[in-house]
Amino acid sequence: MQIQLGCVYRGLTPLTDSEVIEAYGSRKIPLGYVDEGPNRDNGKPCMSQLADLFSLPEMNLLCNVAEYLHQHNFDFSPESLYRDIKESIQSIHPRMHRIVLEDPETYLEYEPKLRQYLTTLKNSGKQLFLVTNSPYPFVDKGLTYILGEDWIDFFDVTIVGAKKPYFFSNDSNPFRLYDPEMDARLWDRVTSLEPGKIYYGGSIQPFMKMTGWRGENVLYFGDHPYSDLADATLHHGWRTGAIIKELQHEIETLNTPCFKFDMNWQNFMTSLLETYQDFDDPEVQHIIRQWQQERNQIRSRNKKIFNQQFGSMFRTHLNPTFFSRRVFRFADIYTSNITNLLRYSVRHTFYPRRGALPHEYRSWMN
Repeated sequence: MQIQLGCVYRGLTPLTDSEVIEAYGSRKIPLGYVDEGPNRDNGKPCMSQLADLFSLPEMNLLCNVAEYLHQHNFDFSPESLYRDIKESIQSIHPRMHRIVLEDPETYLEYEPKLRQYLTTLKNSGKQLFLVTNSPYPFVDKGLTYILGEDWIDFFDVTIVGAKKPYFFSNDSNPFRLYDPEMDARLWDRVTSLEPGKIYYGGSIQPFMKMTGWRGENVLYFGDHPYSDLADATLHHGWRTGAIIKELQHEIETLNTPCFKFDMNWQNFMTSLLETYQDFDDPEVQHIIRQWQQERNQIRSRNKKIFNQQFGSMFRTHLNPTFFSRRVFRFADIYTSNITNLLRYSVRHTFYPRRGALPHEYRSWMN
């Protein structure tokens, strides 16, 4: 894996290329150095991935606290800072839930097409289930606001407090039937999962056994590559879909006239460099250096058009980012909003595009 220079910060301060090389020893870092998800715990230092919308407050707090400590010359342990901030963010979830419950209109994004999409699926005979880590009162208030008071009727199985990603890997956690009126989890043994009832906890193996929903017959959508999708597809064979809200901005940017022109011109200059780089004539080499400088300027401009600090979520210039590689590995399909699928029939098949391998491109062109 390769670090994209110009995108590394210590706190809120950008690092120079030489500082990055000094810190990591090279632009390339081994894949084993990067945290592959919440289940990894081998005692070795790793680069943690903050990969979903819930991570934004954590990132903001990390950057600001680290900046303060550096500016005031504190000698601190980055690992300890990361763990303490992560614990503090997790500890405020109950308070956050209470605040959102009091005013869902302010904090929840209303999606007018979601009810229409779920209705379309139900009318076509699809069976739907909900698996969320949130507690029932929070889920009920949020989905009542978005879908209406009959939201539970859309789902054949409703599971809250699931503790993902452990829902997909820990078979020792039993399902508990929940009584909303008593606000209590019952002790009755759960031997079937029924519509209209609320279940707490559980795990994937008894879920599949009781429902009969297995393998590629299941399409499961989530917004976190690790907590939602990794185990579901790698260990249980489910089809998976990733919800990536930032994708809408990426697509809009890709389709601007400025970006299209720059990208076509960059590809043309790359072709020129590939063709003429081996000529030894000094004048040709001078022109090549000018082309390289112009190409680097275009590359920098194309990166900043997505995000001034970090560029695209999906590309580091020509190559996929680590995040996009994880998405491609764990998700069969990805979209900015699940209601985008309203544009297609429930029978629609999405065929993968054939990507050109390095040794294939020339043969196709000829």
